[in-house]
Amino acid sequence: MEIKELSKNEYKGKPFVLKYKTNGYYHIDVREDGFGFNYQKFDTEKEISFTDSFFGDWLDEPIGFGAFDNGSLVGYVEGTHEKWNNRYRISNICVFDEAHRRCGIGAKLMQKILQIAKESGARMAVLETQTCNEKAIAFYKKHEFQIIGFDLYAYTNTDLERKEVRIEMGLML
Repeated sequence: MEIKELSKNEYKGKPFVLKYKTNGYYHIDVREDGFGFNYQKFDTEKEISFTDSFFGDWLDEPIGFGAFDNGSLVGYVEGTHEKWNNRYRISNICVFDEAHRRCGIGAKLMQKILQIAKESGARMAVLETQTCNEKAIAFYKKHEFQIIGFDLYAYTNTDLERKEVRIEMGLML
């Protein structure tokens, strides 16, 4: 397994598909006096997929690294230093297929981007995921990220009903 920086000239704008399976979600109970947060199981396992692209236009000077197995790109991480608040935004971290997951690839990608974040002088690293991406949440918690916020309507006006609420997670550097 080799981790190496990706060329923006070669990868920028190219789409990729992410898929994951989930057995549950973290329910956010909206109350008059605040919020509750607890884990709920789905009746059946769900598969969720979406398309993204390398080096999104919304990122300010992103850097990306790929994990290569025998020359094939099997994982990816990208991030950027948000200078306005001195945080390092990890905008994507993924291992593309199930066969390569739980093999340490994500951990190597996380170590690499956190090294870059520290070298940038950022005060903390932040990332987002969805309440239904329970495996990602567990992975981030394993790497000492904490839930620092959420947005009930980041993606659509039905995020709560769809059980796909945006969670912001952070790690002090």
